[in-house]
Amino acid sequence: MKTKEKPSYNVFQNVGWMVGMAWKYGKGTLLCCIFTALLEVLFHLTQLYIAPEVLSRVEQRVPVWELLATIGVFTAALFLVQGFREYVVQNTLFARVDVRFTIVGKIAAKSMTTSYPNTLKDDFLKLREKAFFASQSNDMAAEHIWQTLTMLLANLGGFVVYLGILSRINGFLLLVIIATCAAGFWVSRYTNNWMFAHRDEEEQYYQKKSYLRSKAESVELAKDIRMFGLQNWLNELLDQIHNLYLDFKLRCERVEALADLVEAVLTMARNGIAYVVLINMALHEGLSASEFLLYFTAATTFTTWVMGILQEMSTLHKESLDLSLIREFLDYPEPFRLEGGEEIPAAKSYELRLSGVSFRYPGAREDTLHGLDLTVHPGEKLAVVGLNGAGKTTLVKLLCGLLDPTEGVVLLNGRDIRNFNRRSYYALFSAVFQEFSVLDVTVAEEIAQKASGIDYGRIQDCVEKAGLASTIEKLPKGLDTHVGREVYLDGVLFSGGETQRLMLARALYKDGPILLLDEPTAALDPLAENDIYRKYSDMTKGKTSLFISHRLASTRFCDRILLIGDGGIREEGTHESLLALGGEYAKLFAVQSRYYQEGKEF
Repeated sequence: MKTKEKPSYNVFQNVGWMVGMAWKYGKGTLLCCIFTALLEVLFHLTQLYIAPEVLSRVEQRVPVWELLATIGVFTAALFLVQGFREYVVQNTLFARVDVRFTIVGKIAAKSMTTSYPNTLKDDFLKLREKAFFASQSNDMAAEHIWQTLTMLLANLGGFVVYLGILSRINGFLLLVIIATCAAGFWVSRYTNNWMFAHRDEEEQYYQKKSYLRSKAESVELAKDIRMFGLQNWLNELLDQIHNLYLDFKLRCERVEALADLVEAVLTMARNGIAYVVLINMALHEGLSASEFLLYFTAATTFTTWVMGILQEMSTLHKESLDLSLIREFLDYPEPFRLEGGEEIPAAKSYELRLSGVSFRYPGAREDTLHGLDLTVHPGEKLAVVGLNGAGKTTLVKLLCGLLDPTEGVVLLNGRDIRNFNRRSYYALFSAVFQEFSVLDVTVAEEIAQKASGIDYGRIQDCVEKAGLASTIEKLPKGLDTHVGREVYLDGVLFSGGETQRLMLARALYKDGPILLLDEPTAALDPLAENDIYRKYSDMTKGKTSLFISHRLASTRFCDRILLIGDGGIREEGTHESLLALGGEYAKLFAVQSRYYQEGKEF
């Protein structure tokens, strides 16, 4: 049987952490919790005494005006306490939300800035998912814990006050109340633990349903859904998951129904014994009707306080587990030096060198690259070619510092890049990767990657070099046109080739001294691709550049070509020298060029 892993932080540590967060980002939150708890106890005390006091006045045969005055005083007290309590609760809500949004911001910042290798680890991704889930709404641990703490304090206060009231009556009744409360709590805890233990199962159903809905409503998949008739298939998948979810909810309801039945039996037993004991006191010890009402109400309500304490403690424990997951995610170790470190040396150009570099992805049986030695000279235009899975993209990620080698070192001007601040090191590179992100912002903001201080003249130059100028001119608002339609209904949808040009313009705008292009023309037609090749020298002027491509014809304008295969460099040289060598590069080039030559016959 698998043992349950102990959380990294206990309840007291997590409550202390939340108090610290509230002190910084939501001042007054804890004070409002205490004040609300006091008002909660006062409200219940007022409710407890109103009926016995009115009955006592009736027993004393007081004048009608005094009876009405008593009712009026208690009614006003209830109105004021309830109103004041609601006022405090509503006004502390914003501070609680601020604290939760701060936590969400920290989770988002960790997700966006964490070392790239972390994004390849399953445990990191699962922690991130659970951290976001624990802070995604008002009812989740990152905010609801304040409600839990408030009610825990209120229940503790009510327990002390009511214990003082009930201490005046039969001790046996008090023991019965405590015993039935303990039994009820055990049943409730079993139910809650069962629900909590199956929470991941429910979450999986919810995620699958959300995933299918998002895909069914996706603009990007709209053509595929219609052309391939995927509607029925998607509906069948959704029905299957929905039926499984319904079966799960039926199991939940059975557990809850059994718990409710046991609770009802315990309540009947407790109230029945209370009636017997108090009636006996009224018959033999002179207990008045008003006192009978007071003690019976206190006895039945006392259960609420005891159960409240136990349940809120259980809730606090579960919320602490969620908070522990959030903190574990925020404290997830960083393999890269993201703070401090050596300054990047100021230079007009940089040399990159791989010395004895091997790299293996987590869980892989073999190295993707092994024992690689490579020097990229300042200002050199280097092309990297090879079959799918040869390690071309991995090589580029090692050079730009997204990955660290499992063996060997990557050197910048002779210095191990692990000594540098990794974020500063990233600033040296402008890159277009195979996978890229397009946000629903304006074209100018997409290229500049910021919302203010945009140099439109520079953007226009980058757009021209990327071959996107004619496309931008046709847009309704030019560079201020929105991209995408998930946020702005007036946004435009770029084709695959146009999007690649947009990403190239973004890389050129960053203007790093080292330019990395990973299949930047894969979605372009031959004419557009040729246009990029003609402008390549202008784009890379004064820069070191690496160009990854499957199309060997695109490498002719580079100073040096590397053919990657079997975890290393298979061939190296210029386009002409590699053709003359008659090796693997020449064979691949012959295969590709044959298709273009045969195409002329059609």
